[in-house]
Amino acid sequence: MKSLTCGIVVLLLSSVSPAQSPPAPVIDMHLHSHPADINGPPPLGICAPPAELPTWDPKESWPVAFMRWTKNPECSKPIWSPMTDVEVMQQTIEVLRRRNITALSSGLQLDRWMEAEPSRILPALGFDFGRKPVPSPEQVRRSLREKRHRALAEVGIQYQGVSPSDARFEPYLAVAEKLDVPVGIHIGTGPPGAPYLPPFPNYRARLHSPLVLEEALARHPRLRVWIMHAGWPMLDDLLAVLWAHPQVHVDVGVISWVLPRQEFHRYLQRIVEAGFVKRVMFGSDQMNWPGVIEPAIEAIESAPFLSERQKREILFENAARFLRLTPEEVAHMTGARR
Repeated sequence: MKSLTCGIVVLLLSSVSPAQSPPAPVIDMHLHSHPADINGPPPLGICAPPAELPTWDPKESWPVAFMRWTKNPECSKPIWSPMTDVEVMQQTIEVLRRRNITALSSGLQLDRWMEAEPSRILPALGFDFGRKPVPSPEQVRRSLREKRHRALAEVGIQYQGVSPSDARFEPYLAVAEKLDVPVGIHIGTGPPGAPYLPPFPNYRARLHSPLVLEEALARHPRLRVWIMHAGWPMLDDLLAVLWAHPQVHVDVGVISWVLPRQEFHRYLQRIVEAGFVKRVMFGSDQMNWPGVIEPAIEAIESAPFLSERQKREILFENAARFLRLTPEEVAHMTGARR
């Protein structure tokens, strides 16, 4: 009887799962605290990744065709955006917690998100020339000097047709350099057909080229800057900038899930094989789709040309170094948190 009892105890103990260690930490350099309708009336569907990108017959307006594309995604398992601002926030935070992600975030709902999950969100100050009124350099200086934001990002002036080397943006770069605040600039893909959408009539594809950053870099050599969207698809221009300006980093926000997977892997592989893996940082650019964060991570984890070490560099280590996180911050991100 005693041996039977002991056997039952052993069996019960063996059936109890040990406490699981947290997933390997991830830093998302490109997360948005946006409302649910940032891209149009929800719900909106997206294929992540898609097999093909949309085509357009100009007999109808592009906004009509674009909205039809997002309402009728051409894949078997589209990712749908939540209906409310609260759902976008809650679902995003759930992914951050479950996947042990710390995210640099800007957006219209940032204060609300920070209140809900201060330990996993690093606040960033978004900027573009489409805001009314446009904040002055002094206003930006005051906000950054108070250390309420970890970065000036996302800088979306490409949507207004403005280069980061334009004189209009010069005073803001001077502020960031002086205060040693990193700057994340949108250089690359926006929504398909962006110039034909009412908010972005001045958006131009030529501003996808990372070469538009060169004069700004020459004037501000101590500036910490990263190119959001990795300047897709201007690969040769990007490699030239990374070679000439060793301080420049990139994130893979949006291109990791909005492009066909083969195209994203081809682009990333060239960057890595050119010797720049330590300057590539993960980004999701989830906007109003919390469900794309994990496919974006999977796009890195499934890359056959990346070693396990390189995957960790892209998903965590490069951003930790670029942001100059303290050992205490890194330890906090590495451990289990709620």
